[in-house]
Formats: sequence, structure tokens, C-alpha cells
Amino acid sequence: MSALPPASDTEPKKTLKRDVLRSMEQKAQKIWEERHSFEVNAPTIEEEPDLDVEALHKKYPKFFATFPYPYMNGRLHLGHTFTFTKVEFATGYERLKGRRALFPFGFHCTGMPIKACADKLAREIEQFGPEFIVPEEIENDVQNLSLKDEKVVKKPGKVAAKSTGAKYQHQIMRSNGVPNEEIAKFADPMHWLSYFPPLAIQDIKALGCKVDWRRSFLTTDANPFYDSFARWQFRKLKELQKVKFGKRYTIYSPLDGQPCMDHDRASGEGVGPQEYTGIKMRVVEFGDNAKEYIKSNPALEGKNIFLVAATLRPETMYGQTNCFVGTELEYGFFEVNDTDVFVVTERAARNMCFQGFSKQEGVHVKLGSIKGEQLVGTKVKAPLSVYDHVYVLPMENVLATKGTGVVTSVPSDSPDDYATLQDLIKKPAYYKIEPSWVETFEPVPIIETPNFGNLCAPTICKQKKINSQKDKVQLAEAKEIAYKEGFYSGVMLIGEYKGRTVQQAKPLIRDYLVAQNEGFVYNEPEGLVISRSGDECVVNLCDQWYLDYGEEAWKAQAEECVSKMNTYCEETRNQFEKTLDWLNKWACARSFGLGSKLPWDEQFLIESLSDSTIYMAYYTVAQMLHNGSLRGTELGPAQIRPEQLTDSVWDYLFCDAPMPTDTEIPELTLKALKREFDYFYPLDVRVSGKDLVPNHLTFAIYNHVAIFPKHNWPKGIRANGHLLLNREKMSKSTGNFLTLSDALEKFGADATRLALADAGDSVEDANFEEATANAAILRLHTLMEWIEEVVAKAGELRTGPMDSFHDRVFLAEMNKLVNLTDAAYSNMLFREALKNGFYEFQTARDWYREATASEGMHHDLVMRFIELQTLLLSPITPHWSEYIWTDVLKKPQPIVESLWPEVPAENDEPVLMAAEYVRKLIKTVRDNEIALNKKKGKKGKNADTYDPTKPKLLKIFVASKFPEWQDAGISILQEAYNTETASVDDAMVKQTLAKQGLLKDKKMMPFIQEIKKRVLAFGPQAFNRTLLFKEFDTLTSVQTYLKKCLGFDEVEIISTDGQIEEADQKAAEASIPGEPSFAFRNIEA
Repeated sequence: MSALPPASDTEPKKTLKRDVLRSMEQKAQKIWEERHSFEVNAPTIEEEPDLDVEALHKKYPKFFATFPYPYMNGRLHLGHTFTFTKVEFATGYERLKGRRALFPFGFHCTGMPIKACADKLAREIEQFGPEFIVPEEIENDVQNLSLKDEKVVKKPGKVAAKSTGAKYQHQIMRSNGVPNEEIAKFADPMHWLSYFPPLAIQDIKALGCKVDWRRSFLTTDANPFYDSFARWQFRKLKELQKVKFGKRYTIYSPLDGQPCMDHDRASGEGVGPQEYTGIKMRVVEFGDNAKEYIKSNPALEGKNIFLVAATLRPETMYGQTNCFVGTELEYGFFEVNDTDVFVVTERAARNMCFQGFSKQEGVHVKLGSIKGEQLVGTKVKAPLSVYDHVYVLPMENVLATKGTGVVTSVPSDSPDDYATLQDLIKKPAYYKIEPSWVETFEPVPIIETPNFGNLCAPTICKQKKINSQKDKVQLAEAKEIAYKEGFYSGVMLIGEYKGRTVQQAKPLIRDYLVAQNEGFVYNEPEGLVISRSGDECVVNLCDQWYLDYGEEAWKAQAEECVSKMNTYCEETRNQFEKTLDWLNKWACARSFGLGSKLPWDEQFLIESLSDSTIYMAYYTVAQMLHNGSLRGTELGPAQIRPEQLTDSVWDYLFCDAPMPTDTEIPELTLKALKREFDYFYPLDVRVSGKDLVPNHLTFAIYNHVAIFPKHNWPKGIRANGHLLLNREKMSKSTGNFLTLSDALEKFGADATRLALADAGDSVEDANFEEATANAAILRLHTLMEWIEEVVAKAGELRTGPMDSFHDRVFLAEMNKLVNLTDAAYSNMLFREALKNGFYEFQTARDWYREATASEGMHHDLVMRFIELQTLLLSPITPHWSEYIWTDVLKKPQPIVESLWPEVPAENDEPVLMAAEYVRKLIKTVRDNEIALNKKKGKKGKNADTYDPTKPKLLKIFVASKFPEWQDAGISILQEAYNTETASVDDAMVKQTLAKQGLLKDKKMMPFIQEIKKRVLAFGPQAFNRTLLFKEFDTLTSVQTYLKKCLGFDEVEIISTDGQIEEADQKAAEASIPGEPSFAFRNIEA
């Protein structure tokens, strides 16, 4: 009776089932579109003029969930899809529960990526022409480059996904499926905004998502409505004194000429500035290896030359005994001003020139360069050191990528310094130094610690048996111990701040060094940051507009919001709390890219992570403003022009401000807009990848608590891990990558959705298995065929009373699984929902089908199963469910407009326990018979005469009461159980058992231990062993089923209360309530 078109005989056989399922998709989507099924509105004022918001929500329950709008520089991939299907599945479920469930979807275009890529293309057009014909020699160079470097570097999931392996932007565009003749158009950044959003909409619609497309929009000033909203948001934040201006350290791209925030980066997301104290060690006398070079360089004549170290521990500078350099590193002499020169690595100088340590900002002038080995033996003045001068010495493993390449040496408190100094003392000739440079420079006690005395580093090195700077593992452990001990427990023994704790003295000593011009504050990125323009970023001390995240009162509001919010797992809550602890000022403006202009300083654009914090509120009114026109080129039902959206209008809509008086917008129109916002807010849940907790999601919390009244703060945020593909990171460069459109083509919509639901629910990385998607195709197709066949032959199914044991079990199990599926969907555990509502549901059907093979399945139960299965699966497989619902079951309305099935809230535990009992019994009988046969084989001819190949009888012995010794044991255990502490007094148990002579029975203690284990696991109710069902009656009702299932010719159910044959007495004695015993006999002819 299939209503699907027949598959062509010419199609490959392996795709037939997939294509049958795919043929359902367009038909279902057409039904939904024609009925505007996913367009969700608040109850209008005309419908409910008198209800307040609370009453409105009570009478018309709502659900509002969002996903961070994806960036429109390419096609959507499975990583995007995995996250937004969490919202999609939840929306489908909440619709079934009778809520007006809103799932809107916008498109992010703000920031650097699109502009940077467009500029790259423009340069490539100049280089290769609009057809991108790359000369053969360049193409070969690129290929050779990729072949030479075979080393595989592990990348974070997000970075790996972005990596394409392509060198040129036009190659990346081709990998995104852009035709070659179209690529040149992307040199105009506005073309990206026209090209990729429609493709995203096409893919999301093809997946069958319940999106209200009337509310969609593009960010940036390309949409004047959204632009007005973003500019209002920032004027509001400035009015609330959340936006400030001043000098601050920020990650900065010299190539782009502006701060480089998280979404502007190709790598290094989450990396911030690391603050050091720069220590200026003035050169007293250069060593012999450097003197000749210095004399030959006139640019250095008459200059004050300083080796500059970067330290995190300025309080230890009293203990400097020398400084270290890397012998193989190259150092530069960099001009700071007319008189001073710093000796540091080029990377450090590049950072310093953006922090005021060069003549011209952003320009580092190198007056010369020198190898580290040439600096060894140079005599320098170390600020605060008790020694008049110290020497520059060699050290292994000095990094050019961290600090300045010059390392202060404090062997009293740094295990690395102490170990290196000991190596130099032991082998001066090997390290090419003079013994006098190290022999008289003993470690200086500067900090007293409770556990390691006043020479912390030497003590720890001795305890850990560290003998050399090559003992890297032990040194790493020792360094962590020494730092924590000194910082948290140390007290200064020397200097102006003697007697103060290290925590108190540290900032004071730093400030003193700066005031004496012997030190300065220096910042650099705490890790490598590469901008999307391919530039290595620095830290710049620049004037900028910033959001004052971390300000105490604001932070307290954000913490309150997090404390009341549903985070769906404690790990996410912990991550939010940690982020709130460290998050500080955030640059919110840039001068390059796409976006909305900062309203009071239009030379700047609002930064991409700052214009995307409260746009969830914009969704609630977008359909009335521009009705799905992504750029806002068409007016929506409200007939409001962008310029009419004044601050007082936005304040009225979102902040409970009075009705504006300075607007031409009709009052009724404004009330209708506000009704939409008031109804759908607060946001019920935002779903995102866990990588956005340290930035976007925390920013959203900060901005919400600043702008909106407390009753409109977000109610929930759910974070998930990255998505693996076949247990490997997704990466375009390795080919392990799937776009959404690829997955739809390969598996169809519902199999893709099912595999995504099955991929994982936690914050750990999930895994999309192609094998799971292929198995889903087979499962759905097989189930569809079975349903079609059963419905077509429904008249042949059993009718009448529905009260057999198997009928009651099937109904009880279906009801239980509906409730479990309900709970899983409610908690957004979609893998769990799939387990209970699909896999286990079919297992229950399979058991019922087998158990009723003789009398047949009951019509009403089978039809109930089909309806329930279709409804339970519909949030995940809507096309399949729609086909079954409307085409096979002939329901009058689409399944997406149907309601969750009603089942009893309480499970039928007696029936469920009886079913579990029967299944366990079947397994036990089979295991016992197998064991008996094995035993017989070992004993040979003299074995028991039972032969399973001959006609056979199974005797099942059922006891009505427990043995007296067990009741006595439980009574004693119960007396020794403490309900307050949930513990058992073991000594009391043994004493009482011994007193009553019960310890003589060897079975007693194992029995007591088993009952005790249950009680400690399940509480005192475990003492009650009374069965909830009638054991003898249950077995009698399934006697015929047991015969067939177990393969016996006869099955006898025997109560141990009656007369037992002598041959069966031993077997019968082994039975207790709930655990029958068995005897296997052959039937004599």
C-alpha cells in the first residue's frame, strides 16, 4: 500500500532504500511550507488583551531556543549541523508538548574573515587574472612544499576543520563548491553576503528543520534594521558605563592595523596578553667574544645597552646571581630612544615597539645582531641583586618564542636556574665559561617558606634528586611546587618589604622597579596568534573602546545569572564560573572588516563578538520589521522604516521603558512588537559548542544582565563538544570532512539527523559515524515496510480482550519507554531519547511479536505501537514520521502539528517486574541446561540419564516463602542498619549471628553480604523482598510460551507448598520467591 513512487530498476541497488526515504522529504517539506507550520507567533493583543506576561505563558506555553548564527564564509558543515540540530530536536519535542516553539536562524557576516578573504582574492586576481591560471612553476612549488612536510601536527577540532590544505584563496573557494567562473566575484565582500546565506537556507530546509524563516537576517550595516539594533545596544551599554575608552593591552595584528579578537583569528582563539616585568640589566662590560663586534658597530657607540629579561617573579630579583641566554639564538640591538638600546629577540622587540619602547610606534629599529654565545661572559648590573654585578651565562632550551630570550637567574627559588648553575659549576670548560663567573655567586636566601626553608629551589632539587638541567620532567614538577610554595606561603627576608608576604610584596616590588626605571611592564601573547590575514599578532598598548567585563558589580550580576541558569551539566557551569573569574576588559571596536559602525565614533566598527550578544531579542520582532528579507530591503507587516527605530523605541520594546513620544510609529504597532518580545523572552536555551563559553556565551550573559530586567535573563545554555567524523577530527586537508549538503546527498535527511542524534549528548567530543547513518537507512526502511504491511493487513490481527500476559507486558513497556523518552527529550539528551524511543521500543515490539506468534498480536496494541513509534521519532526523523502519519495512517493533520501521546505517569511495575522475571527465567533455564550437558559430557557413560535430544520435560519449582535462616539473617541486618548514616554495624551483625548460632551455616555470610550490598545501593527498601506480582500465576499464564521458547515438550509449574516427588525434593529445596529452581527430565514413552 506504499504511497511512495517506485524506485527505478536502473538505480544502483545499494541506494534504493536511501532513495525511497529521500522521496519522502520534498513531499513532507511541501506540506509544512504550504501550512506555514513553523511560523510561530505570540498570541495577539486582539486575542488576549487583558493577560499579563505570566498569565500569557501559563495559558500559551512557549519555548524559545537559538543557535549562534553561523559565519557566512562558506557552506554549513556537519559541525554546525550537529550543534543546531540540538535546537531542532528540542523544538520538535516542545511542539509535541503543546508549546509554541520558536527556532529562528540568522547569518553572521560581521568582522574580519570575509573582508580578509575578499582582499586575498583581489590580490590573486592581480597576480593570476580572473580565471586564476597559476603558472606551472608556482603550482609545482606549492605541490612540492606540501609533499616535503609530511609531519602531522595535531590541531584543535575547530582549527582542523578550517584547514583546507590549499595555499590560495581561490583554491579554498573551489573546495567550498564555488564554480571557477564565479570565484572572481568574491573579491567584492558584499558578494559573500548574497551567495552563502541562500545556500545555508537551502541546506537547512532540505534537512527538514523547523525554522521560522520570517525572522532571518544578516548582520552588519547591510541590514539597516539590524544595524539600528546593534547601534542602540552600544549606545545603551555606553549610557550604562559598560563601554569605556583608554589604553589597554590587547592582541593586535600589525598587518590589519587593529585589535585581533577571537573570531578574527586563524589560530590562537582564547589566547590573551601575558604580563611580565621587564628587567633592565645594564651592560657594564661586554665579554671578549662581543667586544670586537661592539667596537665595529658605530650605531652602538655611546649608547646605554641593556639586556632585558621578562620575569613573572619580580619579588625574586634580590637573588639574581647571573642571567642566561640561549647560545644558538640570535639577539638584536634594538633602538628604544636616543640613548638606550635593548638586547632581546626580534619577536620581543616587535611586541615592545607597540608598547612605547621604540622611537616610532609599531616600528622596531635593529642596530645590529649577535649570537647568544657571543654574549656569554658579559658583565651586567642586575637591578636589586645583592651582587654588584653578575655575568651572562649559557643555558640550554632558552626559547625564542617566549619572553625576550634573556632569562634572569635566581637559583635560590628557581629549580631550573639552580640545576643549570650546578651544571656550569661542575663543567665550566665544557660550557666554555670561566670558573670565576660562577664560583663566587652563591644562591641568596630571599624568601622563607614553611616547607622548604629559605633556599626553596636547592631543597626541592635535592629531594627530587635533580642532578642536571636535562632532568626536564622532574624540573617541571619542581618548578610548579616552588612557585606555589613561594607565592602562597612565602615571606620576604630581604629588601624594603622584608617581613611581608610574597603576595603583598610582588606588586610593590614591580612598581618600585618601574619607578626606578630599572624595570617596565611588558606584555606579549601567551601563545601564538595568527590573524586571518596570516599575520603573527603582538600585544599593543593602544587607545581603544572596550567593554569593562570583570567590573565587580557587573561580574556579580553575571554570576547570579549563571547560578540560576540551567547549564545541563556541571562541567559547563564550572567553565562559566572559571571564565567569569578571569575575563577582563574586551576590545569592542575595530577599524577594518564588515559590521555596524560604533555610533559615537564612526571611524570604528563594532567587533564581531560584541555585536552578537543579545540579538536573540531581535529575533522576536524581526518578522514584523522585514519579514524574512535578509538585508531588510522589504518592509514587514509593521511597515516601520529603519530610521524610525529610535533608542526610545528599542528601550520600550526590550527594557520596559515608557511608550515613546518621539516616534511616528502607531502605538498599536509598538504594542504588537512588544507583545512578541514579552511573550518569547526570556530565552529558554541557547545551544553552542563548548569553545564559545570563554567568549561569546559569557559575553551574552554579561550583556543580558546589563541591558534587560532580571526576569528576562537567559534561562539556559547548553554546550556540546566538537564533532568527530568516523572517530577522526574533521579536516578538509585530510578529506575527512562533510558539508551538510554532502551528508544530505549521501544519506538523506532523516538518516543524517538520526546519526547526529546518536553522535553524543555530553560536552565531550561527539562522533558522527557514517556506518550509523547507513544503518539508519536500513532500519527506517525496514520499519516502514513492516508498518505498511501490518496496516494493509490490519483486519487479520487479533481483536477482542487485550488482557493476556504478553498484551499487558507490551502495553506496560511501551508506556514506560514513552515516559523515559519524554524525560530524555526534556533534558536534551537526544541519544538517550533515541535509545528508549527507537531502539528499545523496537526491541519491545520484537519480543511481543515473538511471544504472541501462536495467538497473534492484538490489533489495538499494534496500531498503538505504530502511532507511538511515529510520534517518538518525529523530532529526529520528521520526514519518515510524516509519511507514516499522513500517508500510511491517514491522520487528518501533519505530525508536526500533533501532540505528545498521553500515557500513565506511573509505570505498571508489577507487570514490568513479571516480564523481567520471565525473561531472566528463560535465560537461567537455558544456561542451566547447557551447564548440565557440559557436565554430562565430562562424566561420560555414568552421567545423569537426561538427554536433551529426546522428548523432554521442564519442572519449575516455585516457593511461596523464604527459608527461615534467610528471614533471621535479614532481621539481624535490619537491626544493625542505621537509617541516619545509611550504614551497617558489621560488628553487631557478627555478634548477633554468633549468639543465635547462625554462623555455623556457611551460606549465611555470603547471603548477608549480598543483602548488605543491595541495602547500601538502594536504601532500606531493599530489606523488603516481597514480589509485586504473583509468581505462580505468572508462570502458569506463560506456560505455553515457555514450552515453545525453550524447546520442551512439557513444562510443569510446581508449588513447593504441595507434595513434591522424592526425586525432585533436592531441586525444589533450592527455590526461593523470585528465584525458582528447575529439574530436567526425559519423557518416557
